[in-house]
Amino acid sequence: MALTENDVDRFMASRPRLEAIAYRLLGSASEAEDAVQETFLRWQDADVDRIRVPEAWLTKVLTNLCLNQLTSARARRETYVGAWLPEPLIAGDPMLGPADTAEQRESVSYAVLVLLERLSPNERVVYVLREAFDYPHREIAEILDLTEAASQQIHHRAKKHVADGKARTEIDEAAARRIVDEFLTAATSGRTEPLVRLLTQDAVAVGDGGGKVPARAKAFEGALAVATFMRGLFKPGKAKRDLVGGSPAVYATTANGDPALVAVLDGRVVGIMCLEVTAGRIAAIRSQVNPDKLERATRAWAATDHGEPLLIAF
Repeated sequence: MALTENDVDRFMASRPRLEAIAYRLLGSASEAEDAVQETFLRWQDADVDRIRVPEAWLTKVLTNLCLNQLTSARARRETYVGAWLPEPLIAGDPMLGPADTAEQRESVSYAVLVLLERLSPNERVVYVLREAFDYPHREIAEILDLTEAASQQIHHRAKKHVADGKARTEIDEAAARRIVDEFLTAATSGRTEPLVRLLTQDAVAVGDGGGKVPARAKAFEGALAVATFMRGLFKPGKAKRDLVGGSPAVYATTANGDPALVAVLDGRVVGIMCLEVTAGRIAAIRSQVNPDKLERATRAWAATDHGEPLLIAF
């Protein structure tokens, strides 16, 4: 059946929420867009006049598509070159979704998206729908074809798994900028000591190049190892300029609500470094340099003014 204008409007009204759900479930903006587009095609083929609650129907279709994607993604990531990290979204991206509560903001933080990779597909769905979108367990159970009690048990288990990860400190924009400034000053000082003081003792640093950009497959662990790596990373050198194709401008921003550095070269985002902060110190540094996972960030960056860069790297 052909959709009426009203039918299309009903879908479009739900689209921002569907995209935000899909991004949290998949950790990939491009895959989230594909899942939402496939949901629209299912909506187009359905007898929409017989669907009493379009929002519930669309959420169930989308969730099942994402569950299938998560199952196949696990197999693909076993052959992924190097470490796999989620696709970061810079401040203001509508796909970040609601941010009215601490739970909503935490559910899309880069640190939590990494932790969600440890969950089973069902655990991830229940956690996201409950924590980020406040779905009652009755509705989650209907979406997943579970009992309400089972949904509650899965939520309890998923929440514990996430809580067992590092405790993230929620900070405001001014504090995020201060942390980025302090980190960059220390990283470009040429000495490890200032960096070590900014890091937790068990700090880690990891990067995702997807086999397209050089990135260490194994994470650096411990404050001294991370500080030594960062000191070398920010040290100017012709080899780095040749590798990147020039000298990128480095800006301070937030990505997924966390303090972040964005490296931009000729209008293209070539790297996003997310800083996880715990108790006033940096607990993890996660760098996304896979160009496939920076296309949306590049489009978003081009649409806004970011002022002068903090430095020109390399």
